[in-house]
Amino acid sequence: MSNCNGVCDLCQGKYCAKKVSIFSILPEEELAQITNKLEVRKYKKNDMLFFEGDISDKLFLINKGKIKAFKYTRDGKEQIIYILAEGDFIGDMSLIKQSEFKFNAIAMEDSTISILTKKDFDKILLNNPTIALKILGVIHDRVVNLENQIQRLGTKDIESRLAGLLLSLIKDFGTPKESIVELEIPLSREDMANYIGSTRETVSRKLSSLQDDNIIELIGNKKIIIKDLNLLENLA
Repeated sequence: MSNCNGVCDLCQGKYCAKKVSIFSILPEEELAQITNKLEVRKYKKNDMLFFEGDISDKLFLINKGKIKAFKYTRDGKEQIIYILAEGDFIGDMSLIKQSEFKFNAIAMEDSTISILTKKDFDKILLNNPTIALKILGVIHDRVVNLENQIQRLGTKDIESRLAGLLLSLIKDFGTPKESIVELEIPLSREDMANYIGSTRETVSRKLSSLQDDNIIELIGNKKIIIKDLNLLENLA
């Protein structure tokens, strides 16, 4: 791990707070002050950032890589809450009130994370109260996504849940290209199954069915071409 103090000329923005949306409103001088308070940590694939029950007193800024937030169900199955990538942050609830993490967080690939303590963040917030509004906006969006996910799990069939998951991933990881959307999938088939409350075999079968219907095209295990976005939306 290292501290960002004095390394701005070397990192060329790799660890800069301006990557994170809640700090985008700040001038360069204040961004530099925040960056100097950051502690940079590198995580290997499958390294844990924190466990459910750990004290939640830090904000984790994702500079590189992807992070999976998840819980375990009573029968020991993994339930994914959300997937976060570069420019996202995790630990937002601790900024409102220090408590315990209600979920686990793991690096899905080699990742670089900048960490800001709640104490330092509180000082920043005193000088920039508008940041609080941006945080509330992010929290609102995440709560809405979770509500939609719960609704899909309770009322939709597997095909609809899968279509909803693909649409959710498109927002964060999709790239529009002319009449199609290229989607780099950050999840394994097992992860996708856990996300929608199904099995890996069923997910693979449903994806093949969507391909047969010319709605998507599968490119290996990590890339999907969305050929008919309207039909996918109708399925969800």
